[in-house]
Amino acid sequence: MSVLSAPYMHDEAAAFAHVEAMLWADGPVCPHCGVVDSAYKLEGVRTKASKKNPEGKERHGLWKCRECRKQFTVRKGTIFEESHLPLHLWLQAIHLMVSSKKGISSHQLHRVLGITYKSAWFLTHRIRECMRDGALAGFGGNGGIVEVDETFIGKEPGVKKAKNARGGSHKMKMVTLVDRTTKKAKSIVVDDLKKSTLIPMLQENIAREAYVMTDEAKQYQGIGAGKVFDAHGWTQHGAGQYVDYEDSEIHTNTVEGFYSIFKRGMKGVYQHCGKQHLHRYAAEFDFRYNNRVANGVDDVERGARALTGAVGKRLTYDQPN
Repeated sequence: MSVLSAPYMHDEAAAFAHVEAMLWADGPVCPHCGVVDSAYKLEGVRTKASKKNPEGKERHGLWKCRECRKQFTVRKGTIFEESHLPLHLWLQAIHLMVSSKKGISSHQLHRVLGITYKSAWFLTHRIRECMRDGALAGFGGNGGIVEVDETFIGKEPGVKKAKNARGGSHKMKMVTLVDRTTKKAKSIVVDDLKKSTLIPMLQENIAREAYVMTDEAKQYQGIGAGKVFDAHGWTQHGAGQYVDYEDSEIHTNTVEGFYSIFKRGMKGVYQHCGKQHLHRYAAEFDFRYNNRVANGVDDVERGARALTGAVGKRLTYDQPN
């Protein structure tokens, strides 16, 4: 049976039951006082009557805490809070995003789900927040191999491309680390590619005993032999060398493969991204890469993992002063 045929993808009561089972493994958690498994379900509660709904709409998944006597649903304190979209549409959107290898555009989601483009755009960014954990990578433990590379995309805000200029100084910059042992990636948006910027960032995310693989870029030279990391191998991409002639383990082809998917998604599906949002798009591609079939995660499990990241990551339309 198709995943999209599951009851929680179409029925609101089933959608609430599904999300409650995922987020409340030990019973309902009151978001007001924090008490666990001390609430009872309210049945048959409806919203106020309106022209559109003369009898009011049934309030699914409504609970009342025995301790503080306040009402709540599983939406509270999650990306679903204060959203007027039915919960089952949220679950459809999550599945479509996590199962699309190169992403799915907000325009396509708004057509598929039958919602406005504005709602679809906001919905996709909330879901990307589910995928972003913000934790340090911790790659390269026990001398494992970690590949490091950077890519350029879009246009750096406020930077003009000089006439006849080459390179990516006028573009947004992103550095990606891939651990060959865990088969996981972590991407970080950076303002520049100076050694003073990259080395501290690499030290935070890569164990000192790691074997780091890069290309011949100057900012990576001198980071091996115990100076920053225990070992450092690199290839001469400028000379057409992509695998070391003497040691076939020395290459950055894995991270280049990650970038091939990332670039195809960003250029072919999303087409444009402002720098203020690039870290969320990077998190989206990291999440799908880290939870792919090669790591034993199918589409359903990937959606479940994204859903468990919904707590405490509410986004609003508010803008900073």
